[in-house]
Amino acid sequence: MRRIFGLVLLVVSASCKNEISPKVLKNGSYRALLQVQDGYELPFIFEVEAPKRLRIFNAEEVIEVDEIDYRNDSVFITTPVFEGYFAAVFEGDNLKGQFIKESRDHIVPFSALFNSTERFTETSTSNTDVSGVWETVFSPNIEGDEYIAKGIFEQKDGKVTGTFRTETGDYRYLEGVMSGDSLKLSTFDGAHAFLFVAKVKDASLEGMFYSENHFKEPFIAKRNANYELPSADALTYLKEGYDSLAFSFPDAQGNMVSLSDERFKGKVVVVQVMGTWCPNCLDESKYYTQFYKANKDKGFEIVALAFEYAKTEAKAFDRIARLTSGLEIDYPVLLAQYGGTDKEDAQKKLPMLNRVLSYPTSIFIDKTGKVRKIHTGFNGPATGDKYIEFTTEFEDFVNQLLDE
Repeated sequence: MRRIFGLVLLVVSASCKNEISPKVLKNGSYRALLQVQDGYELPFIFEVEAPKRLRIFNAEEVIEVDEIDYRNDSVFITTPVFEGYFAAVFEGDNLKGQFIKESRDHIVPFSALFNSTERFTETSTSNTDVSGVWETVFSPNIEGDEYIAKGIFEQKDGKVTGTFRTETGDYRYLEGVMSGDSLKLSTFDGAHAFLFVAKVKDASLEGMFYSENHFKEPFIAKRNANYELPSADALTYLKEGYDSLAFSFPDAQGNMVSLSDERFKGKVVVVQVMGTWCPNCLDESKYYTQFYKANKDKGFEIVALAFEYAKTEAKAFDRIARLTSGLEIDYPVLLAQYGGTDKEDAQKKLPMLNRVLSYPTSIFIDKTGKVRKIHTGFNGPATGDKYIEFTTEFEDFVNQLLDE
């Protein structure tokens, strides 16, 4: 933590030497770059609309940002819902600084070039079109780390959009280019910064996935229009001898909340295993909030169990409050764990489950208190038809339970 505050202090040190009028961001587009590994830069575009308002773009996604603070020659930009923020100094109309996530001790060098609108600057033409479905393996042949995914891409005039779906969720809105034989895709959503680079040869991909500047892993893929992932309803299940779920965790007021409480008796309940730091959980929470508001008077409840990176209980509840306020969530969000999100530790908090494989995971409980289905992961809006399929199945199943 001292290291983080030391870096922030360096950002504003120039402004401490001379009292000057604060400089503000100019309206217009900026090309932002985050330094990852192996000499790569992760680009994204943001557009300033007013000194206290900007928008971040990832394909069809637009992220509204309105927490911007100026201190003489420095600017601090806090992304919505999540804890990450930029601390930067002005270099003319440009920016230079860091992207910081304090609870995880993550610091990523950052810069932004004013009046630049191209996410990737590569201009080589390509005769390769990566549109379609790709059967993908991340960390292939690395025991314990290998996992499968489904790449879904659309290419138009060299511009590529799409995502990777995994068994536990998707990588949200990816945007990039096909240049020569090289594919590059990136996204920045305020919580995660992802870069995918790959060489395309015939009907195969071979590349590297970078998460900020602290993680990387290889991946391979091949075209397979008929490829499907295993059912998300079969990955997490109750251990033999169990037919119900039980827990007792605190809410923000210090009240211990359990499924045996009067609020949940005789109702259909969805238990959402999640974290405020998780973009897939954010997408799911947006949808659940909307559905809950429309159905809470029909004998339906949602209760979320938050597993947090925050190092203290107070900071964890601050993160929960930021999420619930930002999304206007009015179902309870309980603190199940703080100080880390290890899935083995999470499974110990819910010992009737065979494992906690993914944040988020949704557990469907009928009016008698029996677990009827467990859905691992979430197919967010970036997955297109899969998102529509999920919401349709969710609503149909909840209504079936309500009608029983």
